[in-house]
Amino acid sequence: MLPFNKFAGVDAVLGPEMRSTGEVMGHAHRFGSAFAKAQMAVGDRLPKPEEGAVFISVNDFDKSAALKLGRDLSRLGFRLVATHGTAAMLRRVGVQVQAVNKVSEGEPHVVDMMRQGQISLIINTPLGSTSFSDGQRIRQEAARLGIPLVTTLTAAQAAVNGIKVVAEESLHVRSLQELHG
Repeated sequence: MLPFNKFAGVDAVLGPEMRSTGEVMGHAHRFGSAFAKAQMAVGDRLPKPEEGAVFISVNDFDKSAALKLGRDLSRLGFRLVATHGTAAMLRRVGVQVQAVNKVSEGEPHVVDMMRQGQISLIINTPLGSTSFSDGQRIRQEAARLGIPLVTTLTAAQAAVNGIKVVAEESLHVRSLQELHG
């Protein structure tokens, strides 16, 4: 977990040199619990369905894998918002989703929804220069507003697993000092 909110204006995207860098880890018997605890430890909290919508925008290579994420989030009670291409794919399999413009497509777009407090989680896997530029604006605004953001499908699935656990049980975080003291 990296505290991108501490680096105002910096693009919150992981480069190869940062992939194994972290500030905390979560420990639990279930992976979803461990992920949720790691999020809590850095001050990020996974959202609950009543706290807003999940925005999903994935590149074409990730669309088929994003189907499960969309279905799972919908079953958990989240309202889904997606860019037009991702929304069309989700609708084809019967998932209800609101389409919204990409930043480069003009207003109203997802950053507007973020600023209005309508988005509580972002799943964004950009590919290509326009998508990267849009993604950069989304990531910077997410860091500024404290909206949880995931940029890989692996992290997105971990977040969904964590949300499921948080819905089922109460979690708390302990420091190493508490564990060994």
